[in-house]
Amino acid sequence: MSFLAESLSRIKPSATMAVTQLARDLTAQGRDIIGLGAGEPDFDTPDNIKRAAIAAIERGETKYTPVDGIPELKQAICAKFKRENGLDYTPAQISVAPGGKPIIYNAMMATLNPGDEVIIPTPYWVSYPDIVLLGGGKPVFVDTSIDTGFRMTAEALEAAITPRTKWLIFNSPSNPSGAAYSAADLKRLTDVLLRHPDVWILSDDMYEHLLYDDMQFATPAQVEPKLYDRTLTMNGVSKAYAMTGWRIGYAGGPEILIKAMAKIMTQSTSNPSSVSQWAAVEALNGTQDFIPERAKVFE
Repeated sequence: MSFLAESLSRIKPSATMAVTQLARDLTAQGRDIIGLGAGEPDFDTPDNIKRAAIAAIERGETKYTPVDGIPELKQAICAKFKRENGLDYTPAQISVAPGGKPIIYNAMMATLNPGDEVIIPTPYWVSYPDIVLLGGGKPVFVDTSIDTGFRMTAEALEAAITPRTKWLIFNSPSNPSGAAYSAADLKRLTDVLLRHPDVWILSDDMYEHLLYDDMQFATPAQVEPKLYDRTLTMNGVSKAYAMTGWRIGYAGGPEILIKAMAKIMTQSTSNPSSVSQWAAVEALNGTQDFIPERAKVFE
């Protein structure tokens, strides 16, 4: 009998982490390497955010915090969602975790039963299906093509939904394709989802600020408010604020789901870093002027 859990046989190591570590190893050997693994900005974390972290340390903000986020950060996240996305959340509807990946993991672990299906458009971020598999679910892939700009069509989404479908994991702008959905694109998808009241939506908005050609960002619960009560809208500070190592992801959603995710955190990660949380407060509440400037550099 194997000592290791059978569930490990269902997943593979993160290809992102493997490629990123290989790039680090080659760089350490003196090679000039362009890393195309992790989605990590080249910029440094802005100075005002660093100063906020130092100030937090100096005033002793180094203890345990509430498991899914300090009140100050939850308030800053609520303000961000309202300011940038037109979404109204209370602090009780906000989950803060050590990165976006734990947000997805906690949501899947809190909701999936064996055999539940999760729709994932292709190409996809490498961790989505493995997190679903860890939760006992079944990834259902919906192919996209260059003909549609690697965007999932309403017809393809409709065809993928079955009585076992529990979630759609949606990512715009997409990692890795870069495909972005306009509000009109999203409306066609949300019209499908309105016809299937048992399907929930996890919207991964991590790349929200990397949009070009005057395209305006849109997210499902914003485009179709009737889906608000079954949408988990996820974001974080890693991409927009160059804070990948600080490990702060967050999400807004129905309180019943947020409480269930917190329950899992009480027995797994506990709270995210207290210092990182205070840095994230400054990131969200402080100046945002540098974000479009940095996005322009990537263009």
